Amino acid sequence: MNELKLRSNHPESIKEMIEIDLAKRLQSLETGLELTQTRLKHFEAQYQWSTENFVNLFTNDQLQHSLEFDEWLGESWMLEKLQQKIAIIKEIEFVD
Repeated sequence: MNELKLRSNHPESIKEMIEIDLAKRLQSLETGLELTQTRLKHFEAQYQWSTENFVNLFTNDQLQHSLEFDEWLGESWMLEKLQQKIAIIKEIEFVD
């Protein structure tokens, strides 16, 4: 695990600001994740496919492009990106 060091004349203030900003960012990402999961569930219920199955069919050119399918694919990509960003923030540990 790598460390990031910051220097400041007010280290406790900086640490507190960063912790607050990270908490806000995490909350925003988690809200986005919930919205994305809701949208994915809607598509899955509508088409009776799991998102994983849909992505496999779509990326193997077994489905024709449509606006809804493009949106579904975009939401599946968004899910991955949001999960990655959330994991990165949750890994952060403040050390003295």
